[in-house]
Amino acid sequence: MKADRLLSILLLLQTRGRVPASELAARLEVSTRTVYRDVEALSASGVPVYAERGRHGGIALLPGFRTDVTGLTTDEARALFILAAQGAHHALGLDDALGSALRKVMAALPAPHRPAAELAGRRILVDPDRWLGGPRPAVDLDELQTAVFTDRRLRIRYRHGGETRLRTYTVDPYGLVAKAGTWYLVADRRGRPQLFRADRVASAAVTDAPVRRRPGVELAEVWAQLRRQVEERPAPVRVTARIRRERLDLAVRILGGALTGPPRTGDAADGEEGEGGEARGGGEEAPRHGAGAADGWAVLELGYPVLSAVRQLLQFGDSLEVLDPPEARRVLADAAAALTGLYAADGAADSAAGGA
Repeated sequence: MKADRLLSILLLLQTRGRVPASELAARLEVSTRTVYRDVEALSASGVPVYAERGRHGGIALLPGFRTDVTGLTTDEARALFILAAQGAHHALGLDDALGSALRKVMAALPAPHRPAAELAGRRILVDPDRWLGGPRPAVDLDELQTAVFTDRRLRIRYRHGGETRLRTYTVDPYGLVAKAGTWYLVADRRGRPQLFRADRVASAAVTDAPVRRRPGVELAEVWAQLRRQVEERPAPVRVTARIRRERLDLAVRILGGALTGPPRTGDAADGEEGEGGEARGGGEEAPRHGAGAADGWAVLELGYPVLSAVRQLLQFGDSLEVLDPPEARRVLADAAAALTGLYAADGAADSAAGGA
């Protein structure tokens, strides 16, 4: 552990320059006294490291000193080469840079670690896209990246979901986030955090004005706040449905964002056994319609922001039945009737043409 810590101190000083002992202690999760003892050990081993006291002091290496040691363990090397499979680099225009960087890391690795690192890149693939996501629109991140890395305000023309007109905003970007294959710009607008989907940005222009971020606030903190707002957004329409078990896995993949709990299959493993071995899901009443979680069916609990969104369930045909609320059943019945009328009209026209 001490050798690991000494190497970490050396690499931090090499990349950061002068670093306060308190910061090194916090990063390494040790006391400041331990850091000073480690610095003495480095100096005794021939590393030109020194400590400066005072308000602006810290620990630093003599100017010009560099070490080529990577200090990577087998697992660390493997992690780097798995990183190459995550796909985010293409959208950022960094595919070539990543390949070049990994070749340099491979050359610097101790010989015993190289086979494991190379094998990791060939045996582990990370695909960030969800199943059945369909083709995604092209995203131009150039201007967004420029604003993020140059700390400049950004003027965007943006289309919100469900709207056709473009709105113009001036925002203060914190950074870019790739979530399940979709890129988001995280920024403040008028001092309040907001998410902007990159594929809805019609145009972007970096301004000359410096960014106006809230003091002490970082990208990870703002992203966590915005993600909680999305995930904890109340779904006022609660829907209970049953689905044939052979379609359950597909439904879970497609409806994952709408599910408010795990499916209830009616198996004894899902609840306590009642008399005669019948499973009970926590004493809940059976659904109003149909047989519920029995006879080859499973019960799903779903939440939707608006009632009309239940039309999503039509894609499962007669393999899924909405049990509650009655209003959701009427929405689906009306939609199904409209589809029947649409295609029945085509069928009647074909029959008339055949009879003639």
